[in-house]
Amino acid sequence: MWSGLRIGLLGGSFNPAHDGHRHISLEALRRLNLDAVWWLLSPQNPLKPVQGMAPLEDRMAGARLVADHPSIVISSLERDLATRFTAATLAKLRARFHGTRFVWLMGADNLNQIPAWQHWTRIFNSVPIAVFDRPTYSLKALSGKAARRYARDRWPGACVHALAGSAPPAWVFLTIRQHTASATEIRANGAAPIIAPQRRMR
Repeated sequence: MWSGLRIGLLGGSFNPAHDGHRHISLEALRRLNLDAVWWLLSPQNPLKPVQGMAPLEDRMAGARLVADHPSIVISSLERDLATRFTAATLAKLRARFHGTRFVWLMGADNLNQIPAWQHWTRIFNSVPIAVFDRPTYSLKALSGKAARRYARDRWPGACVHALAGSAPPAWVFLTIRQHTASATEIRANGAAPIIAPQRRMR
């Protein structure tokens, strides 16, 4: 079903999902010429505390409400694959979905943090990566360890439409209209997920 398609992978806790996730996904669909974006909801992010983590099924239900788009797929694949770390998840996805062209999607905050992830260089060497600008994080991320190590593999933004079909390592940094939604702030305020007025646009 997915063979030959271009799929963006957006991983995270989605605790809760919010319109910032949707904003990045829609930008990825348009600018990377993707067929779909999969939200990979982690059963339990190894770098985040168990306390305060909503049950996976509750997070998935919230994600479906926020995504509200036919090309955004809400997935429990990490639970199904029994993986906890991104490098292992990518290895199993590539083995299961032969011929599917994956792109890993992440915010600038994660580009800054990725050297703390297990086998982080395997991620860069497994799939192309698209990094999206995020308020306050971008400058630090672009001067950080990962960006320096893979500086020669950074693509110009003008070529981003072909990124999904490229051989890794290959990554691009995309400047987009910034969205300030934060799952941490939503939880702290006890509020519902932030849903922008344009969320029902296709």
